Amino acid sequence: MAETNAEHGLDAHPSDDLAPLDAVIAERDEWKDRALRVAAEMENLKRRSETQQNDARAFAIQRFAKDLLGVADNLERALMAAPKDAEGATAGLVTGLELTQKALLQAFDANGLKRVAPQAGEAFNPHLHQAMMEQPSETVPGGSVIQTMQSGFELFGRTVRPAMVVVAAKGSGAQTPNPYGAAPAADGQAFDGKA
Repeated sequence: MAETNAEHGLDAHPSDDLAPLDAVIAERDEWKDRALRVAAEMENLKRRSETQQNDARAFAIQRFAKDLLGVADNLERALMAAPKDAEGATAGLVTGLELTQKALLQAFDANGLKRVAPQAGEAFNPHLHQAMMEQPSETVPGGSVIQTMQSGFELFGRTVRPAMVVVAAKGSGAQTPNPYGAAPAADGQAFDGKA
């Protein structure tokens, strides 16, 4: 009877029969894990290459745009030097320069090249502005732009050329009144008359 049971597998230990099946399941799980890792790695590689291609496309014009900035500057200087009350051929020349500048700036804008021209009182941003000089000012607080000497440009958030600006010196601007009523003493020290 033991031999008959052994033939039909009834007497054998159940874990002995499942050992090959467990090995196959473990191997399947290992291959499944590998496949999932490879799929995730391929997805990451795909995203990374798409990002690199987009960056390459977006910034491919950066060098070309930088070269054209000199042209835009010369065009602006020519318009500033042009007579405002010109007549005849000179008026046509000035109008042509204005239209050329407008077309150039529209081409810059269409390709993502934005002009950076901070107004007086705007906070100095070292990522977009280059301080050419620092001077005291009564109108703007310290660390703010007083004047823009030359416009800058940025391409999709990346600075192509910083704006050249004059910055207000530390301690500039309208002085705020002391809320405690302190008055300057004769020796330069503050004297608080309400204390």
